[in-house]
Amino acid sequence: MKPADRQPPVFNSISALHRALGLPKPLHPLISLVDYSNIKAETTELEKGMIFNFYKVSYKQHFTGKVKYGQNEYDFDEGGLSFVAPHQLIAATDKDGDYSGYTLLFHPDLIAQYPLGKNIQRYNFFSYSVAEALYLSEKEKNVIIGIFKNITMELESAIDQHSQEVLVSQIELLLNYSKRYYSRQFITRQAASNELLINLEALLSNYFDTGKTLTTGLPTVQQLADQLHVTPHYLGDMLRTLTGQNTRQHIHNKLIEKAKQMLSGTTLSVAEIAFTLGFEHPQSFNKIFKRKTSLSPLEFRQSFN
Repeated sequence: MKPADRQPPVFNSISALHRALGLPKPLHPLISLVDYSNIKAETTELEKGMIFNFYKVSYKQHFTGKVKYGQNEYDFDEGGLSFVAPHQLIAATDKDGDYSGYTLLFHPDLIAQYPLGKNIQRYNFFSYSVAEALYLSEKEKNVIIGIFKNITMELESAIDQHSQEVLVSQIELLLNYSKRYYSRQFITRQAASNELLINLEALLSNYFDTGKTLTTGLPTVQQLADQLHVTPHYLGDMLRTLTGQNTRQHIHNKLIEKAKQMLSGTTLSVAEIAFTLGFEHPQSFNKIFKRKTSLSPLEFRQSFN
């Protein structure tokens, strides 16, 4: 088999990963907190790519070097968190040279019988890329490390009927703090966030002002995120924090803005405008226009006469 054909190893259990890393057996089969400094095994091959069938939350004490936000890179030397959901490919990059820190691993079975098992899909940052990591202030670091200490203390205690509930509550607390800190990050890293917003507006203008929608249809959230070099969830969460609206709402706002210009400034029929803006059926255009403006396209045009 050629090196390029190498299949990444798949870890179905936390115990199997511990063995591969040369670590002792985990204190609990469904959750573990790994200190990077305790890893004894040679991990060069694993760093080329592996898949976990459980959740991974990594805290690194130093994120050195450049981190990409949008189309630019920014220098950071702060510690932070990154999140990986089950079944995603994990590979080390040049930016991951400093491995000091911890990784929290927990299996979906741990949370399956609790509300978190269903609600974990709401934590979009499990779909963010490594470049969209959460960077922590000193105060925030202390909070996160405090939760890790609570988890460690619980794991080192004798397992009883309350152990799983306590551990799940600590994980949920960690995720809720992370959600809060991401909202702060979107605001405090204003230059990066504003650049993304400006570039999004430029992309949307290009779609609607050049007639691109006539041949490609309405832009999708995925298309815009790809062109901005961010993940769709990161883009949506950033926009909601800064503007109160998600990516799809921004697309619709630009659509309505362009539709109003065409209805008031051209003699094109409503159907022709709908097709120009990327709609296959004028009825779909009429529906969204009325939902956004409380007027049908024809009623809006008549209001100028």
